[in-house]
Amino acid sequence: MSFEEKIKLMEEGGDILSKIFEDIVNYIKPGIKTIEIDKRTEELLEKFNVKSAFKGYKPSFSKKQFPANLCVSINEEIVHGIPSEKIINDGDIVKIDMGIIYKKLYLDSAFTLGIGNIKEKEKRLIETTKKALINAIDIAKEGNTLGDIGYAIQKTIEENGFKVIKNLCGHDIGEFLHGKMQILNFGEKGKGIKIKEGMIFTIEPMASFGSEYAIQVDDFLFKTEDNSPSAHFEVTLAILKDRNIVLTKLPEILWKSY
Repeated sequence: MSFEEKIKLMEEGGDILSKIFEDIVNYIKPGIKTIEIDKRTEELLEKFNVKSAFKGYKPSFSKKQFPANLCVSINEEIVHGIPSEKIINDGDIVKIDMGIIYKKLYLDSAFTLGIGNIKEKEKRLIETTKKALINAIDIAKEGNTLGDIGYAIQKTIEENGFKVIKNLCGHDIGEFLHGKMQILNFGEKGKGIKIKEGMIFTIEPMASFGSEYAIQVDDFLFKTEDNSPSAHFEVTLAILKDRNIVLTKLPEILWKSY
């Protein structure tokens, strides 16, 4: 399969993931259990004839396989929350992280949603993390470095008074879910691996009120060190000769400002 053919297929898969996300955004409301989101996701996976990339996946930091179709993490929980009987309440910050397998290719994406009446500082946290993603995408071009991406994320988050999470990061992806390449959320200009045509990786800024590091709670869940609220956005993108292309475009509804 050529790089062009792979990108075309991954764009198709990304469109499906975007449609699933749009449904989930409209589905989430105060009073529902996070396990209900997983059940709704399973219905959508069947509808679009794709598989969850997460269910049954065993990351290096865990002794078990992930048991659900997607991750649902709330407030101080940053990533990898397992859907459960936990109820979503008004004022919660909910992070949805999901990967799919489409025609043997993997895609990964995430978003943060403020539920109902969230506080002004939490609104700013979400908007800042979203802006960090936009700025990083602008930098992710051939000739720049992974350090440039990390620098853009860190600068955006810290200039707005928040902390960037330093021990969780993006990764290369394609015929596999997680490769060995790390796309850090901090860095120095001009440092790190050169970005080249043909690369496919995720960018996923994560930020919090006061923690620079995530603590692993169980086999999967990571939360902020100080239990302060957190936000997370992620896209999968590909590097072309003179530009990049976001393969997992987030639904328009997520770009609205609070």
